[in-house]
Amino acid sequence: MSNDHALRLDHQLCFAIYACSRELTKLYRPFLEKIGITYPQYLVLLVLWEQGETTMKELGKRLYLDSGTLTPMLKRMEENGLVQRLRSSEDERVVRVILTEQGEKIKQKAQCIPEEIVKRVGLSNKEWSELLVLLRSLLVRLNDEQHSSWSN
Repeated sequence: MSNDHALRLDHQLCFAIYACSRELTKLYRPFLEKIGITYPQYLVLLVLWEQGETTMKELGKRLYLDSGTLTPMLKRMEENGLVQRLRSSEDERVVRVILTEQGEKIKQKAQCIPEEIVKRVGLSNKEWSELLVLLRSLLVRLNDEQHSSWSN
């Protein structure tokens, strides 16, 4: 790739991923608005539907969010009755995040969302699976690179 070619926007993997992320998030919006949550709140609920409870630290790691982003979002979710935040009795620095009954009820309403998104994107199941494998592999490599650059 020549230098001029290398700097074309349509040759940037970062931009393709960024643009896809924005467009995919837009696809989710109407479904999530119907159940009264935002896309980042949906991601929190996905984790809690899997686990039932987690810590702020683990939730931040899992969703690649820092506490400055996560704390106000969880506060809003708690005010809306979706989650509860509790300090650990063993270590007050640890904040547990627990799914409430209301948060659990939303799961039923959200059940159809993944299938609807797959349909609207128009990829076959095979293409969807292959893309997910590639993106997960990229994420692992980026994390490995980030950690190795910290130690240098």
